[in-house]
Amino acid sequence: MKALSARRFAGVVAVLAALLVAALVLALMAGPSGLPAGEVLAALLGDADSDAAADIVRRIRLPRALLAALVGAALAVAGVCFQALLRNPLADPYILGVSGGAALGGIAMLSFGAALGLGYGAVPPAAFLGAVATTALLYALAGARTRFSTTHLLLTGVVFNAFASAVIVFLASVAGFAEGASIFLWLIGSLSGARLELAGWVAAFLAVGLAVSLPLARGLNALSLGEESAGWLGVDVERAKRRLLLATSFMVGAAVSVSGLIGFVGLIIPHLLRLAIGPDHRLLLPASALGGAAFLVACDTVARIVMEGRELPVGAITALVGGPLFLLLLRRRAILESAR
Repeated sequence: MKALSARRFAGVVAVLAALLVAALVLALMAGPSGLPAGEVLAALLGDADSDAAADIVRRIRLPRALLAALVGAALAVAGVCFQALLRNPLADPYILGVSGGAALGGIAMLSFGAALGLGYGAVPPAAFLGAVATTALLYALAGARTRFSTTHLLLTGVVFNAFASAVIVFLASVAGFAEGASIFLWLIGSLSGARLELAGWVAAFLAVGLAVSLPLARGLNALSLGEESAGWLGVDVERAKRRLLLATSFMVGAAVSVSGLIGFVGLIIPHLLRLAIGPDHRLLLPASALGGAAFLVACDTVARIVMEGRELPVGAITALVGGPLFLLLLRRRAILESAR
């Protein structure tokens, strides 16, 4: 592991921040009504030449771009933490079943909310409550007051994901046509319903997740060596695992509650950055937040403009990009390991 100097930290963060800014600018410019950079800046400053341009930038594109950045950052940071927690670089935010619980809560509201007199605005809180309930279940089954095994935790998540998938299929089968279309968008991931208040919701939980995980960065480095080694190095392993599980589960729950199931962000971005900048979590955590944000903003921009007059779900774009890229990274990793 390379020594982390202030210069190297600042350089990596500056490059990724520049990529994020570029992705955000492109997201504000691109669309059915293309806008030049100068007009976008004027709209943001309240000096636009037309009300239409100001509405497009400030009411439609800006909330969506911000939400994409925050969801991408939350999923990528959660991916880093889950990979350290499970000591598996192929783990992603969905492996513990938290996303399955969030999806189950959101889809149950999509299916039955109208009958209960509740609108679409009730879906994000229901999805988040599903994530919280799943985290509580994981704690109960894995042992909240005793030492719990990461293998036990992983198997519990896999089983719960299978159960949640079965219930989701049942709900989709009994739902009406309109609800079924909404369920499809939810399962593949979409940011079409972006609003500023939703961005604030995700930002709050992302801030909590970073506030918990960043001080534990050295502990995450030690955990990657194994729990026994981390204990010898002075890490309170059980306390660190519980704090990370809670923080990452809440981040994933908040992200899924507003965007549905967007895959590959929490898997690809940490894996790619780990190969590029190394495994030091003091750098990997903030780098993944910026990289995940830039990646999802770029994917959502492509989803909006790739088919003229129609919009693709952003989850389809992340899968199309992330699947082949992940296979290439996996092959490269296997070649490097065999060369050693």
